[in-house]
Amino acid sequence: MVNKSQLAGFGALAAATALALSACGGSGSGTTPSSSGSAAPATSASSSAPASSSGSLTVWVDSERASALKDVATDYEKNTGIKVQIVSKATDKIKDDFTQQGASAGGPDVVMGAHDWIGELVKNGIAAPIELGDKSADFSDVAIKASTYQGKAYMLPYAVENLALLRNTELAPEAPTSFDDMIATGKKAGLKQPFVVEQGKEGNPYHLYPFQTAFDAPVFGTDANGDYDASKLLLGQGTKFADWLAEQGKAGTISTEITGDIAADKFAKGQSAYWLTGPWNVKAAEAAGVKFTVDPIPSPTDKEAAPFAGVKGFFINEHSENKLAATDFLVNYLGTEPVQTKLFESSAVLPALKAAADKAASDPIIAGFQKAGASAVPMPAIPEMGVVFESWGVSQAAILDGKDPQKTWSDLVAKVEKAIAK
Repeated sequence: MVNKSQLAGFGALAAATALALSACGGSGSGTTPSSSGSAAPATSASSSAPASSSGSLTVWVDSERASALKDVATDYEKNTGIKVQIVSKATDKIKDDFTQQGASAGGPDVVMGAHDWIGELVKNGIAAPIELGDKSADFSDVAIKASTYQGKAYMLPYAVENLALLRNTELAPEAPTSFDDMIATGKKAGLKQPFVVEQGKEGNPYHLYPFQTAFDAPVFGTDANGDYDASKLLLGQGTKFADWLAEQGKAGTISTEITGDIAADKFAKGQSAYWLTGPWNVKAAEAAGVKFTVDPIPSPTDKEAAPFAGVKGFFINEHSENKLAATDFLVNYLGTEPVQTKLFESSAVLPALKAAADKAASDPIIAGFQKAGASAVPMPAIPEMGVVFESWGVSQAAILDGKDPQKTWSDLVAKVEKAIAK
């Protein structure tokens, strides 16, 4: 349960906000939609009809977060008089349901989601910006960067995920110094498949991106503000990566025969010493009884292998009538250390709030993912990223399966350029 003494200070601020809301005399509809962007700025009441102290907020989350946030919702109502209804939704339904219902009277005020939704949600007009102010300094840099779109924050982050290398310490006692060192060590241990990473017949570019960045071939460049710029497509710089990928396919070190389930099985059975994966597979490795640690991703070049960072958070509906209360709930409750710690306990994913992350990193597994994510970059949230994924994975899979790397990569770049230009 959330330590209520830790929330007391925030409760005072929230109560003051409730008085302001009451003075505004808003509608207090508890079923108004919530944007997948981030909280709306707590500015003038004229921009929306904020909730009164007797109003309510509807918050869509998945089942794990629903359980974790029940006490938080109760605390908020006690301190402000504003009821928070936590609605559990299927994870794979939240985005589509919000897109369809966001502008309707039956939509939520706040929605849990991923940062790479932001571009689409803003484009659809259902994401409201949030003014974090000095609060932004309390979160990790990558969390804030991922939550920002076109110079505005659109999400209150709570967790940061990235890939790392799970290493069987009985088969490989020392962390690899490079990709080649990793493969050589695994072979010395007598392993036919020293390293596994999820691919499958359609490829999986998310899992290969650290190696692509090691060849200085990010998907997009950035503008003067550091935001991804679709006009600066940098996939064309990936020709050396394509050649390297072809070599791995020929050698069998990376294979389209390795699905996520097969990778997990090989690591669990000790048939592979190294597994490139995310925190979502830690429980499977532990359940298999494997003695393992978590390392940074070994690079195939002299450059760092930078994985994507996926940031999870909460958005406020642009069409919500309760933006002021929603902003207060996000910033002054969900953005606090006790709540971020409680959310961490429900998922074992590194918190976005630095103070909570430092505590969570007392667990060596979490610390390993944190270290591996030091070079992580946010997955682009711009809408154009969708057209990249349409051809990216299948092109990489084709290269792994023996297609000409230069022609296949050139065709990929041409397809993406044409799609973006439409």
